[in-house]
Amino acid sequence: MTPKRTRRRFTAEFKAEVALAALTERQPLAELATRYHLTVAQISRWKLQLRAQAAQVFTPAAGSTPEAAPDLEPFYAAIGKLQMENQLLKKMQRP
Repeated sequence: MTPKRTRRRFTAEFKAEVALAALTERQPLAELATRYHLTVAQISRWKLQLRAQAAQVFTPAAGSTPEAAPDLEPFYAAIGKLQMENQLLKKMQRP
């Protein structure tokens, strides 16, 4: 009986590294497969995924849209009110 083999799980960083190495084409896929202990088919799939999703890197995320400047008028009004109250209290403290 052979021991049960567990599946290997690769991080996104590792996949990106391998796919970028495949895209640069400095080494044949067979050499990359040997170097990273993967199959050529797996590297080819990651390479295709990277090409298909590369444009997403340059699109803004949904939550990162520039927000409009907050309305500062209520804050300025509150500051003015507090300044007036402060002056009034100073006048009341004078003998």
